[in-house]
Amino acid sequence: MAESDRPAAAEFTHEKFPPGKTMTMESCMLAKGAQMLQSLKPIKQMHQHVCTFALYSDDMTRQIETHHYVTRLNQDFLQCAVYDSDLSSAHLIGVEYIISDRLFENLAPDEQKLWHSHAYEIKSGLWVNPRVPEMAVKQELQNLAKTYGKFWCTWQTDRGDKLPMGPPALMMSPQAVNLGKVKAELVAKRDSKYNISSDAMKDSRMEIAEPEWINPQADYWKQHGKGFAIDLQPTDINKMPPFP
Repeated sequence: MAESDRPAAAEFTHEKFPPGKTMTMESCMLAKGAQMLQSLKPIKQMHQHVCTFALYSDDMTRQIETHHYVTRLNQDFLQCAVYDSDLSSAHLIGVEYIISDRLFENLAPDEQKLWHSHAYEIKSGLWVNPRVPEMAVKQELQNLAKTYGKFWCTWQTDRGDKLPMGPPALMMSPQAVNLGKVKAELVAKRDSKYNISSDAMKDSRMEIAEPEWINPQADYWKQHGKGFAIDLQPTDINKMPPFP
């Protein structure tokens, strides 16, 4: 059984999550000192906060709100640390890589199956940059509408896991058809939090061009009705020494 097939846990309680003792004064002082002395260059390159939604590849009834903190390495590649909220206590639940259609077309077909498209997510108003005016991100949205993403969830906090458990789960993007539709109550809750309207954003994004073609290997479930899950299996370790 894949790890994500486990029965969903009960709703979160008010217990500490994750479990652990309160940080000591020494730990706090070390964190403050390190912050002043170290560059933290990779983290400082995160210049966007995106709030959107994701669905588990092997159980698309499980849908979550996600918060991507985005670094653009070049015009064809972005990398995102994904959290379950935008609070200072948010949990790091995974990573998403985003590539241009040009890079995607050069991937092997078996690799393409693990990726999802972003056109619908952008055009529908589900993908938002909280508190940033739409006009300021319009060009970026036009570029992102033609991209593909691969998102691995490493901590399934939505089912109540208090620690990262089991193998990572592959996530899919929202789509306009059947199981790909995001639950209305999830969108309403998000929109209320940021005082926005996804429907209004959808209308304002009408002029964003649709990609000329979305590779059918992406969003694999739409064509084949199947998702992907990781099963861990014991395997022999390579015991050959690295050098003679």
